Amino acid sequence: MTDTQRVTAAVLVIGNEILSGRTKDANLPFLGAELNKLGIQMREARVVADIESEIIEALDALREKYDYVFTTGGIGPTHDDITAGCVAKAFGQKLIRHPEAERILRERMKQMGVEATEARLKMAETPEFAELVDNPISGAPGFRVENVIVMAGVPRIMQVMFEATKPNLKRGVTLKSVTVGSYVPEGVIATELSLLQDAYPDLDIGSYPFFFDGKPGSNLVMRGPEQARLDEAAVRLCDLLRDLGGTPVDGGIEVPKTDD
Repeated sequence: MTDTQRVTAAVLVIGNEILSGRTKDANLPFLGAELNKLGIQMREARVVADIESEIIEALDALREKYDYVFTTGGIGPTHDDITAGCVAKAFGQKLIRHPEAERILRERMKQMGVEATEARLKMAETPEFAELVDNPISGAPGFRVENVIVMAGVPRIMQVMFEATKPNLKRGVTLKSVTVGSYVPEGVIATELSLLQDAYPDLDIGSYPFFFDGKPGSNLVMRGPEQARLDEAAVRLCDLLRDLGGTPVDGGIEVPKTDD
Protein backbone atom coordinates (compact mmCIF):
# COMPACT_ATOMS: atom_id res chain seq x y z
CA MET A 1 0.00 0.00 0.00
CA THR A 2 1.51 3.33 -0.99
CA ASP A 3 1.57 6.41 1.21
CA THR A 4 -0.79 8.21 -1.20
CA GLN A 5 -3.37 5.47 -0.70
CA ARG A 6 -3.11 5.40 3.09
CA VAL A 7 -5.29 7.87 4.98
CA THR A 8 -5.19 7.53 8.75
CA ALA A 9 -7.23 8.72 11.69
CA ALA A 10 -7.38 8.64 15.46
CA VAL A 11 -10.33 9.04 17.79
CA LEU A 12 -10.08 10.96 21.06
CA VAL A 13 -12.95 10.18 23.43
CA ILE A 14 -13.28 12.87 26.09
CA GLY A 15 -15.21 12.47 29.32
CA ASN A 16 -15.00 11.28 32.91
CA GLU A 17 -18.27 9.38 32.43
CA ILE A 18 -16.59 7.02 29.95
CA LEU A 19 -13.61 6.33 32.20
CA SER A 20 -15.83 5.72 35.22
CA GLY A 21 -17.91 3.16 33.34
CA ARG A 22 -21.08 5.15 33.92
CA THR A 23 -21.50 5.58 30.17
CA LYS A 24 -20.59 2.93 27.60
CA ASP A 25 -18.99 4.44 24.51
CA ALA A 26 -20.89 3.68 21.30
CA ASN A 27 -19.05 6.15 19.10
CA LEU A 28 -15.79 4.29 18.63
CA PRO A 29 -17.23 1.21 16.83
CA PHE A 30 -19.41 3.46 14.67
CA LEU A 31 -16.47 5.60 13.61
CA GLY A 32 -14.23 2.59 12.98
CA ALA A 33 -16.75 1.05 10.61
CA GLU A 34 -17.70 4.28 8.85
CA LEU A 35 -14.13 5.45 8.39
CA ASN A 36 -13.13 2.13 6.86
CA LYS A 37 -15.91 2.53 4.29
CA LEU A 38 -14.22 5.78 3.24
CA GLY A 39 -10.79 4.17 3.04
CA ILE A 40 -9.65 5.95 6.22
CA GLN A 41 -7.85 3.64 8.61
CA MET A 42 -8.39 4.23 12.30
CA ARG A 43 -4.97 3.60 13.79
CA GLU A 44 -5.40 4.74 17.37
CA ALA A 45 -8.06 5.57 19.97
CA ARG A 46 -7.61 7.26 23.32
CA VAL A 47 -9.95 8.05 26.20
CA VAL A 48 -9.05 11.02 28.40
CA ALA A 49 -10.65 12.68 31.40
CA ASP A 50 -12.02 16.22 31.48
CA ILE A 51 -8.59 17.59 32.32
CA GLU A 52 -7.27 20.42 30.15
CA SER A 53 -3.59 19.46 30.14
CA GLU A 54 -4.34 15.84 29.25
CA ILE A 55 -6.71 16.75 26.44
CA ILE A 56 -4.22 19.19 24.92
CA GLU A 57 -1.36 16.69 25.24
CA ALA A 58 -3.40 14.00 23.48
CA LEU A 59 -4.54 16.40 20.75
CA ASP A 60 -1.00 17.54 20.01
CA ALA A 61 0.31 13.99 19.80
CA LEU A 62 -2.50 12.65 17.61
CA ARG A 63 -2.84 15.54 15.17
CA GLU A 64 0.85 15.36 14.35
CA LYS A 65 0.72 11.62 13.73
CA TYR A 66 -2.51 11.10 11.75
CA ASP A 67 -4.36 12.69 8.84
CA TYR A 68 -7.48 13.22 10.96
CA VAL A 69 -8.36 13.35 14.64
CA PHE A 70 -12.01 12.95 15.58
CA THR A 71 -12.97 13.99 19.10
CA THR A 72 -16.22 13.10 20.84
CA GLY A 73 -17.62 14.68 23.97
CA GLY A 74 -17.10 17.83 26.00
CA ILE A 75 -18.91 20.44 23.90
CA GLY A 76 -22.06 20.84 25.97
CA PRO A 77 -23.23 23.68 28.25
CA THR A 78 -21.76 22.63 31.61
CA HIS A 79 -18.56 23.59 33.42
CA ASP A 80 -16.82 20.32 32.56
CA ASP A 81 -17.40 20.75 28.82
CA ILE A 82 -13.94 22.09 28.02
CA THR A 83 -13.10 20.55 24.65
CA ALA A 84 -13.51 23.76 22.62
CA GLY A 85 -11.14 25.67 24.88
CA CYS A 86 -8.60 22.86 24.80
CA VAL A 87 -8.63 22.72 21.00
CA ALA A 88 -8.19 26.49 20.86
CA LYS A 89 -5.14 26.30 23.15
CA ALA A 90 -3.68 23.35 21.22
CA PHE A 91 -3.76 25.42 18.02
CA GLY A 92 -2.80 28.71 19.65
CA GLN A 93 -6.11 30.35 18.76
CA LYS A 94 -8.51 32.51 20.76
CA LEU A 95 -11.69 30.93 22.06
CA ILE A 96 -14.58 33.00 20.70
CA ARG A 97 -18.33 32.91 20.56
CA HIS A 98 -18.71 32.02 16.91
CA PRO A 99 -21.22 34.44 15.34
CA GLU A 100 -22.87 31.87 13.07
CA ALA A 101 -22.99 29.26 15.81
CA GLU A 102 -24.62 31.79 18.12
CA ARG A 103 -27.17 32.72 15.45
CA ILE A 104 -28.06 29.06 14.94
CA LEU A 105 -28.43 28.45 18.66
CA ARG A 106 -30.53 31.54 19.31
CA GLU A 107 -32.84 30.63 16.45
CA ARG A 108 -33.20 27.06 17.67
CA MET A 109 -33.90 28.16 21.26
CA LYS A 110 -36.48 30.66 20.05
CA GLN A 111 -38.23 27.87 18.13
CA MET A 112 -38.16 25.71 21.26
CA GLY A 113 -39.42 28.51 23.48
CA VAL A 114 -36.44 28.35 25.86
CA GLU A 115 -34.26 31.15 27.18
CA ALA A 116 -30.91 31.82 25.52
CA THR A 117 -28.90 31.60 28.72
CA GLU A 118 -25.13 32.07 28.95
CA ALA A 119 -24.79 28.35 29.72
CA ARG A 120 -26.63 27.38 26.54
CA LEU A 121 -24.73 29.94 24.47
CA LYS A 122 -21.49 28.34 25.71
CA MET A 123 -22.17 25.74 23.03
CA ALA A 124 -21.44 28.46 20.43
CA GLU A 125 -17.83 28.76 21.58
CA THR A 126 -15.16 27.64 19.11
CA PRO A 127 -11.53 28.38 18.31
CA GLU A 128 -11.21 31.63 16.35
CA PHE A 129 -10.68 30.08 12.92
CA ALA A 130 -12.90 27.02 13.25
CA GLU A 131 -15.23 25.78 10.51
CA LEU A 132 -18.63 24.73 11.80
CA VAL A 133 -19.95 21.18 11.49
CA ASP A 134 -23.73 21.04 11.06
CA ASN A 135 -25.95 19.50 13.73
CA PRO A 136 -29.54 19.20 12.45
CA ILE A 137 -30.75 17.44 15.60
CA SER A 138 -30.10 19.92 18.42
CA GLY A 139 -28.61 22.85 16.54
CA ALA A 140 -25.41 23.20 18.56
CA PRO A 141 -22.72 22.70 15.92
CA GLY A 142 -19.48 20.81 16.07
CA PHE A 143 -16.42 22.32 14.44
CA ARG A 144 -13.20 21.62 12.61
CA VAL A 145 -9.75 23.16 12.98
CA GLU A 146 -7.29 21.91 10.37
CA ASN A 147 -7.27 18.11 10.77
CA VAL A 148 -9.13 18.01 14.10
CA ILE A 149 -12.89 17.43 13.91
CA VAL A 150 -14.80 18.04 17.12
CA MET A 151 -18.14 16.30 17.63
CA ALA A 152 -20.71 15.70 20.35
CA GLY A 153 -20.59 12.70 22.66
CA VAL A 154 -24.28 11.80 22.30
CA PRO A 155 -24.18 9.02 19.68
CA ARG A 156 -27.07 10.09 17.45
CA ILE A 157 -25.81 13.69 17.37
CA MET A 158 -22.23 12.57 16.75
CA GLN A 159 -23.44 10.45 13.84
CA VAL A 160 -25.19 13.32 12.06
CA MET A 161 -22.14 15.51 12.61
CA PHE A 162 -19.98 12.82 11.05
CA GLU A 163 -22.33 12.65 8.07
CA ALA A 164 -22.02 16.41 7.70
CA THR A 165 -18.23 16.33 7.59
CA LYS A 166 -17.88 13.26 5.33
CA PRO A 167 -17.93 15.19 2.01
CA ASN A 168 -14.82 17.12 3.09
CA LEU A 169 -12.72 14.10 4.03
CA LYS A 170 -10.09 12.77 1.68
CA ARG A 171 -10.46 9.11 0.85
CA GLY A 172 -7.90 6.34 0.83
CA VAL A 173 -8.05 2.72 -0.16
CA THR A 174 -10.80 0.66 1.49
CA LEU A 175 -9.48 -2.43 3.22
CA LYS A 176 -11.10 -5.76 2.43
CA SER A 177 -11.08 -8.66 4.85
CA VAL A 178 -11.11 -12.45 4.91
CA THR A 179 -11.87 -14.48 8.04
CA VAL A 180 -10.96 -18.12 8.58
CA GLY A 181 -11.87 -19.95 11.77
CA SER A 182 -10.75 -23.24 13.23
CA TYR A 183 -10.61 -25.16 16.48
CA VAL A 184 -6.86 -24.62 16.61
CA PRO A 185 -5.74 -22.67 19.71
CA GLU A 186 -3.62 -19.54 19.40
CA GLY A 187 -0.73 -21.16 21.20
CA VAL A 188 -0.56 -23.88 18.55
CA ILE A 189 -0.69 -21.59 15.54
CA ALA A 190 1.24 -18.57 16.88
CA THR A 191 4.66 -19.29 15.36
CA GLU A 192 3.34 -20.25 11.94
CA LEU A 193 0.97 -17.26 11.92
CA SER A 194 3.90 -14.94 12.59
CA LEU A 195 5.76 -16.41 9.63
CA LEU A 196 2.68 -15.91 7.45
CA GLN A 197 2.53 -12.27 8.50
CA ASP A 198 6.20 -11.88 7.54
CA ALA A 199 5.42 -13.33 4.11
CA TYR A 200 2.55 -10.86 3.61
CA PRO A 201 3.69 -7.52 5.08
CA ASP A 202 1.03 -5.67 3.06
CA LEU A 203 -1.71 -7.44 5.04
CA ASP A 204 -2.80 -7.05 8.65
CA ILE A 205 -3.30 -10.50 10.19
CA GLY A 206 -5.04 -10.77 13.55
CA SER A 207 -5.97 -13.69 15.77
CA TYR A 208 -9.10 -13.69 17.93
CA PRO A 209 -9.26 -16.64 20.35
CA PHE A 210 -12.45 -18.20 21.66
CA PHE A 211 -13.61 -21.13 23.78
CA PHE A 212 -16.84 -22.65 22.53
CA ASP A 213 -18.57 -26.01 22.74
CA GLY A 214 -15.90 -27.16 25.16
CA LYS A 215 -13.04 -26.47 22.76
CA PRO A 216 -10.52 -23.64 22.24
CA GLY A 217 -10.10 -22.11 18.81
CA SER A 218 -9.20 -19.01 16.85
CA ASN A 219 -10.82 -16.80 14.26
CA LEU A 220 -8.08 -15.42 12.03
CA VAL A 221 -8.77 -12.16 10.21
CA MET A 222 -6.70 -10.84 7.33
CA ARG A 223 -7.18 -7.29 6.06
CA GLY A 224 -5.68 -5.59 3.02
CA PRO A 225 -6.41 -3.52 -0.08
CA GLU A 226 -6.08 -6.26 -2.73
CA GLN A 227 -8.49 -9.19 -2.88
CA ALA A 228 -6.04 -11.34 -4.85
CA ARG A 229 -3.43 -11.07 -2.10
CA LEU A 230 -6.02 -11.88 0.55
CA ASP A 231 -7.18 -14.95 -1.37
CA GLU A 232 -3.61 -16.14 -1.84
CA ALA A 233 -2.82 -15.73 1.86
CA ALA A 234 -6.09 -17.44 2.81
CA VAL A 235 -5.13 -20.55 0.82
CA ARG A 236 -1.83 -20.74 2.68
CA LEU A 237 -3.57 -20.18 6.00
CA CYS A 238 -6.06 -22.98 5.34
CA ASP A 239 -3.24 -25.35 4.44
CA LEU A 240 -1.48 -24.35 7.65
CA LEU A 241 -4.55 -25.06 9.75
CA ARG A 242 -4.99 -28.47 8.14
CA ASP A 243 -1.34 -29.31 8.84
CA LEU A 244 -2.03 -28.52 12.50
CA GLY A 245 -5.01 -30.85 12.58
CA GLY A 246 -7.72 -28.22 12.21
CA THR A 247 -10.61 -27.81 9.79
CA PRO A 248 -10.73 -24.31 8.28
CA VAL A 249 -14.13 -22.61 8.31
CA ASP A 250 -14.58 -19.81 5.78
CA GLY A 251 -16.06 -16.73 7.39
CA GLY A 252 -14.96 -17.81 10.85
CA ILE A 253 -16.66 -19.76 13.61
CA GLU A 254 -19.62 -17.89 15.05
CA VAL A 255 -19.35 -17.80 18.81
CA PRO A 256 -22.41 -16.67 20.79
CA LYS A 257 -21.84 -13.42 22.64
CA THR A 258 -22.04 -13.38 26.41
CA ASP A 259 -22.41 -10.55 28.93
CA ASP A 260 -18.91 -11.21 30.26
